[in-house]
Amino acid sequence: MKTSAMFWVAMTTMVLITVTIMVSMGFSFSWVFYVTILGQTMVIYMVYRVLTDTYTTNKTFEDFYEDHPIRERVN
Repeated sequence: MKTSAMFWVAMTTMVLITVTIMVSMGFSFSWVFYVTILGQTMVIYMVYRVLTDTYTTNKTFEDFYEDHPIRERVN
């Protein structure tokens, strides 16, 4: 099973939020350090996966934002 790029975005986010929680709860430095290294490695892999993803769209710059489309003005 091939995982999508969004899976890696979600997993990386969860790991880095876990680091924040661990720091606020006073976990030992070694645990925080190793999870931080894991998170940094996941960020690098996540960026690679997002940039090499085969996602395509038929949207163009003329479509502007999907939630706020620009309507053509009638003169």
